[in-house]
Amino acid sequence: MPGLDNLSPSPGAKKRRKRVGRGYSSGRGGHETGRGTKGQGSRAGVTVRRGFEGGQTPIWMRFPKRGFKNPGRVEYAVLNVAELERRYEEGDTVTLEDLMRRRVVDDPKDGLKILGQGELRKALTVKAHRFSKTAMEKIAAAGGTAEEV
Repeated sequence: MPGLDNLSPSPGAKKRRKRVGRGYSSGRGGHETGRGTKGQGSRAGVTVRRGFEGGQTPIWMRFPKRGFKNPGRVEYAVLNVAELERRYEEGDTVTLEDLMRRRVVDDPKDGLKILGQGELRKALTVKAHRFSKTAMEKIAAAGGTAEEV
């Protein structure tokens, strides 16, 4: 019957550490010790950065670059008036902070833009950075106000 006095690990569970670089008789290779013969990788303290191709022009430099990334791009969180109709009650004030708190929009880089898709029948006070023309018309037609911040 097994007891605390006669416990032992399963066969093959404990393995001896590989001691490299300790001579030919260690059974772990002689002077190369698993690093191969000569070259950068065989030297001590080698760190080759990711994507390095031995001095050859790397693949990311050989391929042509296409397109254009506009550094001055203005990126708004967009929301349609149909969402406002669905999520807000008559007379509520809609702000970017409130929409983020309700998790309707993610954290925008440059503000909030209201678009005019859908119907709006509730009078809301909407404070946003930009409005489309149809969104402003629909908010006004419902008796609400659209304020640009």
